[in-house]
Amino acid sequence: MEVTRIFDLLPYHEITFKPKEDVISSKENGEWVRYGIKQYREIVDNISYGFLVSGVQPGDKIAQISTNRAEWNFVDMAILQVGAIHVPIYPTISESDYKYILGHAEVTYIFVSGMELLRKIQHILPEISHIKGVYTYKEHDGLKHLNELIDLGKKNPNPVLLEQRKSAITEKDVATIIYTSGTTGNPKGVMLTHHNIISNFKACAHIPPFGEEAKAVSYLPLCHVYERMLNYLYHYLGFSIYYAENLGTITENIKDVKPDILSTVPRLLEKIYDKLFATGHKLTGVKRWIFFWALHLALRYELKGANGWFYELKRKLYDQLVYSKWRDALGGKHLLVVSGGAALQPRLARMFTCAGINVLEGYGLTETSPVIAVNELSENGMMFGTVGKVLKGVQVKIAGDGEILCKGPNVMSGYFKAPEMTLDAIEADGWFHTGDLGRIESEGHLKITGRKKELFKTSFGKYVSPQPIEDTFKESLFIDQIIVVGENQKFAGALIVPDFTFLQSWCNVKEISYTTNTEMVQLPRIRKRFQTEINRFNKLFGDTEKIKSWDLLEEEWSFESGEITPTLKLKRNFILGKYKNRIEKLFA
Repeated sequence: MEVTRIFDLLPYHEITFKPKEDVISSKENGEWVRYGIKQYREIVDNISYGFLVSGVQPGDKIAQISTNRAEWNFVDMAILQVGAIHVPIYPTISESDYKYILGHAEVTYIFVSGMELLRKIQHILPEISHIKGVYTYKEHDGLKHLNELIDLGKKNPNPVLLEQRKSAITEKDVATIIYTSGTTGNPKGVMLTHHNIISNFKACAHIPPFGEEAKAVSYLPLCHVYERMLNYLYHYLGFSIYYAENLGTITENIKDVKPDILSTVPRLLEKIYDKLFATGHKLTGVKRWIFFWALHLALRYELKGANGWFYELKRKLYDQLVYSKWRDALGGKHLLVVSGGAALQPRLARMFTCAGINVLEGYGLTETSPVIAVNELSENGMMFGTVGKVLKGVQVKIAGDGEILCKGPNVMSGYFKAPEMTLDAIEADGWFHTGDLGRIESEGHLKITGRKKELFKTSFGKYVSPQPIEDTFKESLFIDQIIVVGENQKFAGALIVPDFTFLQSWCNVKEISYTTNTEMVQLPRIRKRFQTEINRFNKLFGDTEKIKSWDLLEEEWSFESGEITPTLKLKRNFILGKYKNRIEKLFA
């Protein structure tokens, strides 16, 4: 059968693939709870019947605020089957954003994973008149549980009406409204149709080199279109999906599941690299030398044997001695890692790929469902430092000012309740303005060179794109986050958030004493070491792009404290306001 609506994935899976007990799995009380396709479909249908009895109409908006778990899928598919529109919401956003989204989307029902998330919105619910009910996935006294809706559906099955609803849904109907966190202003509601998302995962379906026996571990939020599209792709390819408990348990879950594929953001790969580096420093004697020889070899890796036969011979030796142990720490397989959401440092792609862990960087936006381009394992399909070749069926062109424009079946139908904003983003002939700057390399790979709105001009009239500078400086083991500033100034400056885990370890090795992070970042020896890092990376840039004044911050940035979005992008305006005085001192 053909998949034209997202919920078609369920009968398609049952018809196409061999029965298995772990189509989707998540942990409850420390144990994996697995669901086969028949049980999966039965639960979805019963929730759908519960929706019908409750009066849910086509076009109604139903929200989920939950971590990744099997129930997320049950409710997602049930919402879509009855013709309603799914509004997934990040569990980590601010109270004001919750209030805006729930009101703006006119949400009627809300599903939350448990009391810890319900507390964040409970006191604002009385202010939103159109909400008819709230269900939880964890049992709490006095709260409606998902099982109550399932039981309601079991007692009131109506397969004829459900089939009528499903038959009336077309591929052009809006399946979901995803509110982008944004770096300024209120979140924007991106309307994506069934066809938008289906066209995207079908265009990516040839990339994983596995059959239906493959396993995937999922830890990125399903409320983000990147992980959600991949979640549907895994359904489409028959992969088993295991939802990690949280970011803190991801390594343990990977070792347990031994997956074939994992989607991630660069931050996790950076943390794994830091952990490997720290492990190497703990070794002594010959083992330490071998480890760092292998590491330095991996950081110089080139594709298709470009480094020559002697390099490949050494690589084979180090694979037995070192790289195989790295793979063991990630489940023991030649793992395929798909990286997105932010720029990936080329050194990480080189290192992991050299070690037999293929890292494929891709690029896209919520508005493009999301993938525009991605590296792949085919001949000439990969190029380090790029986001790969444009997907089949999708068109990309570079505007005169360097902006990347995209056109294709993956481009959203528009912003919810914002026709003017939609017209600003999508030209009459269908070209979507991404807001990103880029170029097409000679072999057809797309390279991102910056963000159009983030450009600033120095007092000498020179434009500076901060993102490539920031991405390069973050290759330093000492730097966790950095923001480059300098609007109307004579030179570029930066605020730097140290990688405190690495820096504390470095201080221990160098026997540098301190009591707090605030004290540590002011130590002359620490600042001298950071100046060495600044000097090293400045050599890679032109004079107007060099960091000539900088300061170290004593606290990490997070989405809870407001400096970054849930997708780990910098909230530049927020940071500029919060650190206004410290930025002014950079240029005093």
